[in-house]
Amino acid sequence: MFAIIRTGGKQYRVVANDLIRIEKLPGEAGSTIAFDDILAVGDGETSTLGSPTVSGASVTGEVVAQTRNDTVIVFKKRRRKNYRRRNGHRQPVTLVRITEIAGPGGMRASSKDAAPKARKITKKKAAAAAEAGAAQE
Repeated sequence: MFAIIRTGGKQYRVVANDLIRIEKLPGEAGSTIAFDDILAVGDGETSTLGSPTVSGASVTGEVVAQTRNDTVIVFKKRRRKNYRRRNGHRQPVTLVRITEIAGPGGMRASSKDAAPKARKITKKKAAAAAEAGAAQE
């Protein structure tokens, strides 16, 4: 099941157990956030579009961390005038893990139902895991 939410002036397509980076929201790590601005909800076969929002739908998430994005360099220059200004900016963001999507009519999906995402395992990590498994036996 997926949902399209609007927060911070942007729209995000989320499924249960997704980790998204959104504009800063108040809250400490571990607290829950409810997103009420749901634009669409779907489960593969059926989709519900809102006009402008889907009534009865909600998405909840858990704050993982309050952090900042990478530095964006702002550089100004006037040619032939010996004018140069260099500035950096780091936008504050909130990392949120989507825990539950509740649609209208009792449609529901939670992070417990979602299959964990496949992780990329490098050769070095695979060798270390095999070595640790052999050491336990």
